[in-house]
This record gives sequence, C-alpha cells and structure tokens, in this order.
Amino acid sequence: MTDTTPGAAPAPEPGSTPGRVSGGNFDSTSDSGPRGASTAPQDAVDQDTRAHLQSLSTEIHKGVVGQDAAVTSLVVALLCRGHVLLEGVPGVAKTLLVRSLAAALDVRMRRVQFTPDMMPGDITGSLIYDNTTSDLVFREGPVFTNLLLADEINRTPPKTQSALLEAMEERQVTVDGASRPLPDPFLVIATQNPIEFDGTYTLPEAQLDRFLLKAVMPLPDRDVEIDVLRRHADGFDTTDLAAMGLGPVVDVPSLHRAQQDVSQVVAEDPVVQYIVDVCRATRHSPSLSLGVSPRGAIALLRTARAWAYLTGRDFITPDDVKTMAPATLSHRVRLTTESELEGTQVESVLAATLASVPVPR
Repeated sequence: MTDTTPGAAPAPEPGSTPGRVSGGNFDSTSDSGPRGASTAPQDAVDQDTRAHLQSLSTEIHKGVVGQDAAVTSLVVALLCRGHVLLEGVPGVAKTLLVRSLAAALDVRMRRVQFTPDMMPGDITGSLIYDNTTSDLVFREGPVFTNLLLADEINRTPPKTQSALLEAMEERQVTVDGASRPLPDPFLVIATQNPIEFDGTYTLPEAQLDRFLLKAVMPLPDRDVEIDVLRRHADGFDTTDLAAMGLGPVVDVPSLHRAQQDVSQVVAEDPVVQYIVDVCRATRHSPSLSLGVSPRGAIALLRTARAWAYLTGRDFITPDDVKTMAPATLSHRVRLTTESELEGTQVESVLAATLASVPVPR
C-alpha cells in the first residue's frame, strides 16, 4: 500500500553528554577549532542557505512534538545525501515526522507498507503490457520519489529488502537490463518496530550498512504527551499540516548548495586519524563480534561535517565526531552472544570505546 504527499542538528547543550544528538535550535557558536583551521565568514549566499537549513527543524516541529534527535538525524542525512533507519514502537509519529519533512522541503513523498507477500517489483516498478502500443512499457514503482518512507521494512523477505540496495547506493533502478535514475534529492527513511519479532526478517548487515544513521524514537515523556493531546484537543489534523502553519522553508536548489558546502567542510589530519582510531577500536572490542567497516568510518566523517556546518563552522572537531558517533555507528556493530546474554547495550559499548581513544589536541 502506498500513499503520496506533495512535497536539524542543534549544538550540544552545555553539560550534555558527548555522543548524544540533542534537540533544540541550532547554535551558530561553538568551540574554537583546530589550530590553523579557517574561521573566516562565508559569503552571504552560503550564510543564508545555512540559516534556512538551521530553521528546518523548527518548521518540522510545527507538526511533530519532541523527537528532537530523530529530527536532527533527518536534517543531517539530507545534507549528507544519506538514508535513515527509524526505530520505534507504533504511534510515536514516525509517519508524521516524514510528512512534516516533505512539507518543509516541498518535495514528493511516498509511503510503502512492507508486507511478507511484497515482491521487488512492487517497490522498483515493472514492465507491463500496453494494449495501445502492443509493447512492454515500464511502470515506475514508489521508489521514484524524493522521500520514501519504507514502513516496517523488516516485515518483508530479504529478496524484497535487497531491491532497495541499488536504489540506496547507486540512486538508480535497473529493470530488464535498463537503468533508470531516481529523482534528486532521494532519501530512504525506513522504520522498524523494536519489540515485535513475529513475522519479521532481520535486516542483512549489507543493508544496515547502507543507512547513514539510525535514530531511535522513544515514547514521549509526560509533558510532551500532554502537549500532543492539547494539540489534538485544539483541532490538530495530521492530514492538514498547512493548517498548523507548516510550509516550505528550504527549496531543492538551496539544499543542493548546502550539500556542496558540507562537502567542503575542513577535516584536518588529526581529526581524520581520530575517526579511524575510533572505528578500529570497535573491531578490537571484546563485547563486539562485528566492528565498524571503512564505510562506517566514511559515514562518521560525513555526519561530523554536517554537524559542524549546522553549528556554524567550516571545520570539524573531535566533539563533532563524539556527538555523531552513536547515531552513525550503533547499527553497524554487533554484540557478541555473551554480551547480549549479559544485557549489554550497544550504546554503552560505543561510549566506552570513545572514552578509550585519545582525543587529538
């Protein structure tokens, strides 16, 4: 089943724990960077683009209450041209979050409900017979969109899950030997339920590695839940986001300029070496049977660059790496059987790994 809708990384708060993506407004001030790093202001166009990207999370929150870390992850993924895995129980506004993002960008969104009987062609599209031309023509699948919400992706068999691999990595679909490019921007936001395992299929490691970030959407605390109910008591309609004042704040050309700016954020050798050392340390952790691959290290570099850009800098620091490491690496590692039986959490292992790696000065 599909539906179609037309179509934020805040700086860590003082005293917050490094490695946690926190919510709130983007802060254009930050620590001084590595010695010799460029701190000259960028031109007015770049600053204006950055300001629009910084306002994106505020606009999304007109539709979604709370869930700051998930909002941040989506903004970072957009800047990095990456994909996001959302994990949360039903009813925590995963679909509303993606619809709000699409409205704030004014891009096309499609939602696919993954089921056990879904076939690869149901996602990518297929050749059908056209009676008028007596020929086979290609009918596009829901993957031909800007934002694809792959709802409960772990409910469909691996063969169908793998149909997304080419789209996520190559941004194209190949059917009957012909390759067809996907729209730009293209972002896959997949969801999975962390507590329901009947009728589900574990995502293969190769596919997990294609997701730039994993964002957990927890149940809201009491105050946030009261705010949600107040909105609905006042007539909030999730199908009419415009009524909440939610509208486009970033257009596609601005997004492309921001993506280009992020790719130019300076990564000095000491910070690059720090990223490598963190990822290599996961491969030697006694609590992990699978550590972070070189692709994961590249992903951490990309997300740290996006975080630095959103916080107003054109260089990355070790704190940027620490901030983005949990969301970037948690789905790329696997606990040993013994660690799982002991109740060890991946987040605690990553925190210990970050603490064990010397920080460059």
